Order: sequence, then C-alpha cells, then structure tokens
Amino acid sequence: MSGPLRGYRVVDVTGVIAGPFATMMLADQGADVIKVEAPHRPDHTRHAGPGEPGLRASYLNNNRNKRSVSIDVKSDEGREALLKLVATADVFIQNFRPGVVERLGISEPELRAVRPDLIYVSMSGWGENGPFAHKPVYDPIIQALSGLATVQGGSDAERPRLIRTILPDKLTGVTAAQAVTAALAGRAKTGEGQHVKVSMLDSIIAFLWSSDMGGQTFVGQEVSEQKAATFIDLIYETKDDYISVSTMTDPQWTAFCKVADRENLLTDPRFLTPSLRDENADERLNLIQEALLERPAAEWLKVLDDAGVPCAPVLTRRQMIDHPQVEASGIVIEYDHAQAGRLRQARPAARFESTPTEIRNGAPVLGEHTYEVLGEIGYSEAEIDAMVDANVLHAVRPEAAE
Repeated sequence: MSGPLRGYRVVDVTGVIAGPFATMMLADQGADVIKVEAPHRPDHTRHAGPGEPGLRASYLNNNRNKRSVSIDVKSDEGREALLKLVATADVFIQNFRPGVVERLGISEPELRAVRPDLIYVSMSGWGENGPFAHKPVYDPIIQALSGLATVQGGSDAERPRLIRTILPDKLTGVTAAQAVTAALAGRAKTGEGQHVKVSMLDSIIAFLWSSDMGGQTFVGQEVSEQKAATFIDLIYETKDDYISVSTMTDPQWTAFCKVADRENLLTDPRFLTPSLRDENADERLNLIQEALLERPAAEWLKVLDDAGVPCAPVLTRRQMIDHPQVEASGIVIEYDHAQAGRLRQARPAARFESTPTEIRNGAPVLGEHTYEVLGEIGYSEAEIDAMVDANVLHAVRPEAAE
C-alpha cells in the first residue's frame, strides 16, 4: 500500500456522491477505507446509471481503493461488529440525516467510548440546526438556496441556472477530505480526536465567497441587486467551431487587437485600461466575437497562441480524453476491474513525490471483504458464517472470491 495516508483506517458509512467521493480521496492517498453498507439497502449508486447491477459507473468512480463490508447495524450483533471495527479505526465518517445515528446507536459519544481519539465526521445537506435541518436534500436544491444558481444565471434579474455538474456534492466531498487530514494533523499534536461537521450548504457558501460575493462583503454597503458583469461568456464562435479566449492584461489585449486586425481598438477610449475594459465588457466581448467569426478555429488558436494570448479549443468529454495536454498529464488512466472489466478513470489529481498514490483495487462488490475485515478484528470464520446465515452480514464467501 502506498500514499501519504498509509496506516490510517477509515470506517465509511456514507452513500451516494459527497461522502464516497471524500473517502475515495482518502483511499487514493493510502488510507485503508472500509465501506460499510446495509445488506438490503446498499449505496444507491450501485444500482443507478450505466453499468452492471451493483457496479454502475457512478459507484465505480467514487469507491475505488476501498474494502467492502456489509453489516445490518440495526441488529445487536451487527452493531457490535461495527463497534469492534471502529475500535481499530482512526476516522469514522457518516452522512445520515440528523437523528439517524442516534437511533442506530452509532452517534459520536457512543463511538468515542470505544475509540477515544476517533475523528468522527458528520456530513449533511443543511447542517444539524435550523428549519431545513431535517429536510431531504439533493445537489440542485443546494444550488438553488445557496445563491449558486443565481450566480450561474449571470445577474439577479436573469433566470437562475443550474451548473450542469453536481458541484455542491463534489465540493462537499473535497471539503470533508481536507478536514479529515487537518483533524488527523491536529490529533498528531494533541493526541485528541474531535467531531468534524461539514454541510453542503456551508461548503458552497464558503466557496462562493472567494470570488462571487464581493457585493455583500462590505457591511452597510451591500449591493441590493447584483448586475451582470457581462451577458457574454468567454466561449466564442469562429468560422467553424468554438474556442475560448481571454485578454486579461494590457499585453494580451494589445496582442489580440494586432493579430485580429483591430488595432483601432487600442486607441478606443472605452478600452484604454483594464478597468475601462471591465466597465465596457459587453462592447469589448461583442467586438472580439465579431472578429473571431472571420477565421477557422485552428487558425485562431495558432495565431493567438503565438502572440501569447490565452486560448483553447472547446472540447466535448470524449475529445478531452484524447487531447495532447490531457494525455501528457497522465490524468486519465485505464485499468482492469476484476468484475466490471476495463475501466477508464481520472487518477488522483494530487501527486506526492515521496509517497506516490496508486489504484490498488477497483471499487468492491457488496460484502467482498466482509470475511477478511471481520477476521482482522477477531471474528472466526464460523462466527462470520453464522452471522451471514442470520442475515446480519452479507458477504462474498472466501471460496467464491477465489
């Protein structure tokens, strides 16, 4: 096993995307992540989207490098098995709705009793307090309430729009994974564990404040209605295709005007400085679009790149995989999954020079490691057999895995 988190054990009782994405990041970085699912209600993504039953694409892309144990925690024997497992763990992470862990007997105080220095992570949609705390939530709901859909719409007066990827889910996963490593670093100094709480709503609002909440930053000077900086984005049509072009600095603006045969714009009083170009952004971008329609995309990309103007082709998902820059980065990899076949995925984005990461195994089938993991915490094969027969556990029997 490799990666900087080698030696840490994470008990993962999360499902869908945000939690599994967080724990996969930890698993990719070397942690021993044990995914715990109910025998009759496993992770929803096992049966949603393209792929084979139990090994759908969404499940495979959020659960690699983990081991699978299937336990009915509602049973006394199952809860006892989970407590024994937690006693060997550094981190426990769950994304049940508020109140569920208390009913199951796996709340933070109860698990801390068996592992005093445990990092206990609670992930939720809304947080544990407030009028929405107990409401069900999905990614679009967070995009709506957080203001993200209005940001994507361009201005408060325009129709709000969703970002066409589940940004709140995935960003919450990244936030949680970073919080886990920070909590482990803190424990290394103090010897004490702690309860870490991460919500989708908090994660998105904190994310937006970095660049999209300037109008609400100065108290007493709030912008009552956010106007659009421009109604044109930086995706342009050319004679035959789409490209993206950005002219942020004076040298880039000058270079664009020259290669586009628009040198008259260099003396236009609307565009003399970066601030003036921002004030007159719609006019400026319209003029850029007008110029770009005159030549094919490949020609523009060549002359703009030679002139030092940031630009790129606009690619489909399939085209992106084969682009030379993507190929050079090695971010897209292929490997063989024992049950699902040949897979293509993105490798872990962060690269560690001294403790490199690797894909040790693809996402597990349900209960694939039940015998292995419970054996590690002291259960005999006969005891595991008895719990499987009693439907306390679901397991792939050792002989079936061979």
